Amino acid sequence: MTTHRFKLGRRFVIGVPYLWLLICFALPALILLRISVTDMGEGLDPFAPILRQLEGQWQLVLKLDNYFSLFNSTANPLDWHFGRTLYTDAFLLSLKYAALTTVLCLVLGYPFAYFLARAPEHRRPILLMVVMLPFWTSFLLRVYAWKGILADQGLINNLLMWSGLTHEPVPLLYNDVSMLLGMTYVYCPFMILPLYATLVKMDLSLLEAAHDLGASPWEAFWLVTVPLSRPGIVAGAMLVFIPALGEFVIPSLLGGAENLMIGRVIWDEMFSSNNWPRASALSMLMVFFILLPLAWHHRRRTPNPEQGAVS
Repeated sequence: MTTHRFKLGRRFVIGVPYLWLLICFALPALILLRISVTDMGEGLDPFAPILRQLEGQWQLVLKLDNYFSLFNSTANPLDWHFGRTLYTDAFLLSLKYAALTTVLCLVLGYPFAYFLARAPEHRRPILLMVVMLPFWTSFLLRVYAWKGILADQGLINNLLMWSGLTHEPVPLLYNDVSMLLGMTYVYCPFMILPLYATLVKMDLSLLEAAHDLGASPWEAFWLVTVPLSRPGIVAGAMLVFIPALGEFVIPSLLGGAENLMIGRVIWDEMFSSNNWPRASALSMLMVFFILLPLAWHHRRRTPNPEQGAVS
């Protein structure tokens, strides 16, 4: 009886997350996939039936051109050539800014996480509270705060003109610097927390052993601390890179008109052009390009039972 209850409880505990993933991830992804191959027709219905009766027979009508048109460098759909388009340029630009944001968050977050992990134990909760404190306010308000700080009549320009360093406002807003600054500020805690969780569990006796073997503090850090913190680096990079890739609010408020990232393109296709299938196709391609490296990393990190048995 006890074993039966244990199995039932274990299935329940495992089943709840699976049910949540099914309802909140798999089902919306399937709906998005279905819209991405829909031919809206003259009615512009994104939920138009894909199983239709044509010439007395039921046929499955899938408009794959919603995907092919994303890479078609010519305006004529019949003359298909793979090349750079608005969508590929936006995706490459999003990759660039997401990668730069990840690197900046790592450069700024690693020292803070290291200091946090080496701080006295009674001070760590306060320092963790400092990291998590921005989450207590609205995301939109924090971005608008940076807009006020970087504006021509904002805090920084007023200080510069008051101190006499400049006689006119410095253009700090609506450029690459302001957008990267805002994205780094917002996503830096997502890098700090996984790094802290990894560094705080590190065995400090390994550093002592490295020093006993003649390693300098920098060599011990580079050869011992950094390799042991690699899981935190990978986790933090994923937590920063994935949401930064599809960021919409920060580029719209802090970036310039030329910084057209993929999130803005999807918004315009869905709500301005009313082209839900193309917007869904863009979203599915983003999911694919995100899941592919994640699957590769998981495959690489998962040990092979056969190789373990042979060794």
